[in-house]
Amino acid sequence: MKFLLSFFLLFQCTQLGLEKEKSSGSESILMLLGTSTPEGTPYTWDLPAGFPTPKVPNDNPITVEKVELGKFLFYDTRLSENETQSCASCHKQENAFTDGLTVSVGSTGQIHPRNAQHLSNVVYNLRQTWANPLLKKLEDQARVPMFGDNPVELGMKDREDLLLERLENDPDYVPKFKAAFPSDQNPFSILNITKALSSFQRTFISGNSAYDRYQAGDFSALSASAIRGKNLFFGERAECFHCHGGFNFTDTILHVGTVFEEVTFHNNGLDSSRFVSPNGGLYEFTFKETDRGKFRAPSLRNVELTAPYMHDGSIPDLLSVINHYVNGGTGDGTTNPNRDVFVRSFSLSESEKQDLVEFLKSLTDIEFTTNPKFQDPF
Repeated sequence: MKFLLSFFLLFQCTQLGLEKEKSSGSESILMLLGTSTPEGTPYTWDLPAGFPTPKVPNDNPITVEKVELGKFLFYDTRLSENETQSCASCHKQENAFTDGLTVSVGSTGQIHPRNAQHLSNVVYNLRQTWANPLLKKLEDQARVPMFGDNPVELGMKDREDLLLERLENDPDYVPKFKAAFPSDQNPFSILNITKALSSFQRTFISGNSAYDRYQAGDFSALSASAIRGKNLFFGERAECFHCHGGFNFTDTILHVGTVFEEVTFHNNGLDSSRFVSPNGGLYEFTFKETDRGKFRAPSLRNVELTAPYMHDGSIPDLLSVINHYVNGGTGDGTTNPNRDVFVRSFSLSESEKQDLVEFLKSLTDIEFTTNPKFQDPF
């Protein structure tokens, strides 16, 4: 199995353009030495109460200059081969950085098999995307939409030189790249593009919802219905908190001080027709039938804004999601042997379901979705 995973990772690296990476000479030497040079102005986190310090890769310390460069790159349609899409095309701020579609559509019109995930607090993700156990870092994930070809998203496979040429010839980018990577003789590289994009995304911190204000002592922040829903959410009847617990409402989390990195994927009882390849979930990487239909539990931060739901966008609204779990799944998913132990039928009145919906809506952070520092700079 280790051989299979190693081969798969090597195959992915080739597919995503790693072999054509243009790193500078100085950076290559530093990588061989296993260290990095401090560069730029250290970024200061402005974290909500109770949020731990994010863990940032040692080879990409976050700086103000990288965040600023990443903001421009995130919204730049020149990152797609036909210049029609940017990262922001599928990750819109008003939707908590998802796109509101059932499944996403790439720059060439190709339909993606998955629903676009939101990016609220993505810095705390232990793994990226819905089910890839190999994608740990945002820097590596950034290559998937740019250089992946199954499906095509930004369509830049084998067009790395074109991408770099476009950016190098833009006089506005020259000082930004130099400021972000001052120790690089030539700062224009695919590696540095992914570093800047990742740095910008790591600043997407969301923690000023009505629920957060309630937790901070403003007891008027939640309605009576939302409070009842909160008690159901964290209680042993609904048991939502088992997979969506903690400050980020998910069970896979990474931050400074994380002692044990627990990577978990769940089959949530959807009908088996939803788990046909390429939507097999963890199965696509392990080829074990017991892993078919297992996906990462996403954070529920801003969940009101991220409809439709599930890995394939097959459930349209929050009430339908609650009905899915009350029923213990959907279709033959209710008897699926892979179904998670916490997905089992239970009883809720219609008013209690509405209370849960109200609680989930209380996780919406309008400050996050309207914050100018995340907006399109063009």
